[in-house]
Amino acid sequence: MPRILIVEDDARLARLLQEYLTIHGYDADVESRGDRAIERIWRDDPALVVLDLMLPGTSGFEVCRRIRERFTRGILILTASKAEIDQAVGFELGADDYVIKPVEPRILLARIRSLLRRMDGSAVTMAAPQSLAIGPLRIDRGRREVSVDGTRIEVTGIEFDLLWILARRAGDIVSRDEMSLQVRGIPYDGVDRGIDVHVSRLRRKLEAGGLAATMVKAVRGFGYLLVKP
Repeated sequence: MPRILIVEDDARLARLLQEYLTIHGYDADVESRGDRAIERIWRDDPALVVLDLMLPGTSGFEVCRRIRERFTRGILILTASKAEIDQAVGFELGADDYVIKPVEPRILLARIRSLLRRMDGSAVTMAAPQSLAIGPLRIDRGRREVSVDGTRIEVTGIEFDLLWILARRAGDIVSRDEMSLQVRGIPYDGVDRGIDVHVSRLRRKLEAGGLAATMVKAVRGFGYLLVKP
């Protein structure tokens, strides 16, 4: 049973989500304070964290930033605000996905299942390629590792999945709609900047690791392209 930690100070909502996820086969636990959540996440290493942004003790933004220092599993943010700044800042700090409140449990469950599938290396089949090499860039899908000229680059789960999609289609433009459907399970609505923020963050990491700045290109009004050397 995958362990999920729900970090939410609304006791009624937390209990509802915990009961719903338990019914659907997850080992769900609840933490109501941000400051206590950090230690629990590091100690228990859950498969996924469902993280509210407005928390007592320490904000969800700070929790996300702190745990990403050594927590490599999934982080799904709950936010009551549709403001792009909330979503963008959450992604910049390392979140993998988000759900807008009021939370519909079945939507949250679908996002959790999608995120866990992406994070699970055992889902890779032998028929699919296990690794890709494009110039100095190496991507190991089984281990979910990325390296440039032999130096490992730390990426989040959704960053890895976006890079894998681009690498599989290297030399071709991949639309935002296709990327959103594959990594988040929902179509691109023409407004959400989530994919753009993730790709921008991924590109900075790759550049810092030595990859050419022009290797990942944005194609205005359509999507992204990983350039073949």
